[in-house]
Amino acid sequence: MSETDLQRKLYALQDLKYRDMQIKIIPAIAPGTVIGVRTPELRAMAKEILKSGNYKEFLKELPHRYFEENQLHAFIVSGIKDLHECMEELEKFLPYVDNWATCDQMSPKVFRKHRDELLVHIKKWIGSEKPFTVRFGIGMLMEHFLDADFDPIYPEMVAGLRSEEYYVNMMIAWYFATALAKQYESVLPYIEKKQLDDWTHNKAIQKSIESYRIPDDRKRYLKTLKVIRRQ
Repeated sequence: MSETDLQRKLYALQDLKYRDMQIKIIPAIAPGTVIGVRTPELRAMAKEILKSGNYKEFLKELPHRYFEENQLHAFIVSGIKDLHECMEELEKFLPYVDNWATCDQMSPKVFRKHRDELLVHIKKWIGSEKPFTVRFGIGMLMEHFLDADFDPIYPEMVAGLRSEEYYVNMMIAWYFATALAKQYESVLPYIEKKQLDDWTHNKAIQKSIESYRIPDDRKRYLKTLKVIRRQ
């Protein structure tokens, strides 16, 4: 499928109200690059392209012009079944990821069976200079290493990160809120000892309080741990 044919298909699925909403909630992307195609339709298109086998040329067309092309790219990479191919294409694409939606919605299924290999890459990603590569690495650590494969060294890795980037700090907060829901006793000391920067610390507590997975008594205690900023 040529780039022109693909863009024609995307415009055929355009929803202008949805486009306007996307522009508001993803301020990092230029409004002119958003067509306005709903996520389920993009996922279905990516699945169709992947199934046809005619996706390799599209994956080479970086950088893409439209947000929806980046979304398609993310969904196609997420569906590649061979670990080596998936990781190779992911590494090529990550430097071009420029918004939270593309970053957070990209989750290769093959990683579930290859966590040891994934962990090696996560350690590299969170040390990147690219904010959305760092965010992706934290997201993968949150998705794959907070349950049976949890190790106390993982929250230590995240707590050691310092960034001026909003989307990195928001993901750190999200990681710790999720970790408090799943590994409360192991992760609580990071909050009690205030090992995150003040903003991220308070945001992690806020997200924890909003979570339905954390009991009310723990929420009450977490509230007492907020950092009070002096004017």
